[in-house]
Amino acid sequence: MEIKEIQIETTQANPHHWVMKYADYLYNYCLVKLNDTELAKDLVQETFLAALEKVENFEGKSTEKTWLTSILRNKIIDIYRRKSSPLSNLHCNSDCEIKHDFFQQEDGHWNIEQRPREFGISDRHTIENKEFQHILQKCLQKLPPLWHAIFTMKFMDDQEAVKICSELKVSSSNYWVIIHRTKVNLRDCLQKNWR
Repeated sequence: MEIKEIQIETTQANPHHWVMKYADYLYNYCLVKLNDTELAKDLVQETFLAALEKVENFEGKSTEKTWLTSILRNKIIDIYRRKSSPLSNLHCNSDCEIKHDFFQQEDGHWNIEQRPREFGISDRHTIENKEFQHILQKCLQKLPPLWHAIFTMKFMDDQEAVKICSELKVSSSNYWVIIHRTKVNLRDCLQKNWR
């Protein structure tokens, strides 16, 4: 039996075209995660610099776009870590109070004033509506940095809980408490501001 060697086609990195081909994509990717235009610009530049320094390590097993996005993603996670310390994230600011009175003590049903209400969304594509996105971003900004980071990684990046806990150095139980509190606060903020 003859064993044939399988060759994997690899591509070479071409830094001369990175800005033209990937700057807008990387900027928008970062802006969605951090909602800070200046920080997004800085991180994209840092991504290109880091990639230039390690261009000889690019093996071509993925596309340049995937490789650059991976570098940027790691830089975003570093920002999340810096913005969130375990002690500072246990507190909410005045806009982010934890609601304890959602349910009736006797039967566990919703209190009437806390019952979820319709958002008035009739179009299936309203989630893509710029006004809704703007309000959602404003509500996300009111969250403590760790809560924002966990929410973004879980629901926008679709990362697994184990990976998020590992990267942000939070316990599993703290993670689930934060997810719950984030959802409750976002729902409350959206109900107050999206009409």
